[in-house]
Amino acid sequence: MSEPNMLLDALLAQAGISHAGLAARINRATASAGRPTRYDHTAVARWIRDSAIPRGDVPEIICEIVGAKAGRVLGLTDIGMARTPGDGLETGLPHTVDQAVALWRGDLSGKVLPVDAAMIDGPSAIAPVFEWENPPHEVDVSRRGPQPVEMHDVQALKCARIRYEQMYRRVGGVPVGTRLVAFLNTSVAPLLKGSHDDTLGRELFRAAGGLVALAGICAYGSDRQALSQRYLFHALRMAKASSNLAFGGYVIALLANQAMAQAKYRRVIQYCETALRGARGHPSPALATDLHLLQAKAYARISDRASCHAHMRMAESTAARIRQGEEPAETGYVQPGLLECQHAEALRRLGDLTSARMYAEEALRLAGTCHLRGQAHRLATLALILAESDELEQAAATAESMLDRTEGMESERLAERIESVTTVLGAHDTRPVKDFVARARQQTGLPL
Repeated sequence: MSEPNMLLDALLAQAGISHAGLAARINRATASAGRPTRYDHTAVARWIRDSAIPRGDVPEIICEIVGAKAGRVLGLTDIGMARTPGDGLETGLPHTVDQAVALWRGDLSGKVLPVDAAMIDGPSAIAPVFEWENPPHEVDVSRRGPQPVEMHDVQALKCARIRYEQMYRRVGGVPVGTRLVAFLNTSVAPLLKGSHDDTLGRELFRAAGGLVALAGICAYGSDRQALSQRYLFHALRMAKASSNLAFGGYVIALLANQAMAQAKYRRVIQYCETALRGARGHPSPALATDLHLLQAKAYARISDRASCHAHMRMAESTAARIRQGEEPAETGYVQPGLLECQHAEALRRLGDLTSARMYAEEALRLAGTCHLRGQAHRLATLALILAESDELEQAAATAESMLDRTEGMESERLAERIESVTTVLGAHDTRPVKDFVARARQQTGLPL
């Protein structure tokens, strides 16, 4: 299934041209050139919906028509109709900004990728990470636009990211994602297209990238995986423009976490290795800890016990250097007990249930300052370990506590986590298990 041509859709809205209006203008232009066409609004809708490219020089005519109304020269790449990678004007950071803004607009209007859209896979899924690590890098990100950007604008974006993250932790990605995408459209897009010098521009891309990454997290939590991936790729490009290597490493950690959920374990390892190498000593201890934990879990999934244990040890070493007051805002998810919970997950996959239980219980002991989502994940981990150890009554009680933490949250990822516990426990026919399963199905809407 083709992805919608969000660039053309956004440009037509910006230029104030309707589908019928564009078709009429094209017909007039081709008639004047002696090769008349009979396009109508349905043809334009198809170009956008199916990313179809009209024949002949019609794409070039569209560039002229829309560019004249938008007040700038457009190439085929700008309107999403490049026939080959070399078509159109030189692509760069301004084009990336246009793509990102078009994605936000399409997401807000419901014209973006369908829920079941395929994720970018293969070499194309590695290319954005490779481009982040390697030259060329922006020499100057300054821009001239319709409104000046001030430092207080950038600070407002940083505060907004903290606010939306707190909301996400409380209620999940489904309700927060819609609000955040609206904010990207109304408050972030004008700033990215405003006037700023190089120094302020890098701060702007750092702040905007943090919000875009959080939008990717919300889409991930809503199980919109293809959409989430696009948000994260845009956030990574903004990280490169900001020259903040640690932030780039954080975005790659998010991509690695998504790859883990998609069972792309070799890609998880590749992403994490690139983040640690590309950040060149800049990742914070918390971020380095998370990257090693992700690799340990990935190696456990492919039954590489030695590599799993090696990265568990490296994670412990970097975790010992974490100083919460010195960490960037984004790594706040690396809370006390996260390491123990991830160790428990990895060891459970390796079949070492005794050690896994010790780590899982320690993770819960340290969960007092952890947000409710984190507590729920820790309880789920312990419940799975107990169930696989045939301690069913305790497993059911632990799973009930998990449901207490998640009640009222709207998150497809949490629902999947609950479903995994329900599946494992549901294989047993005891009263506590039956009570838990009934409550879980009622709370999450799982089929009876």
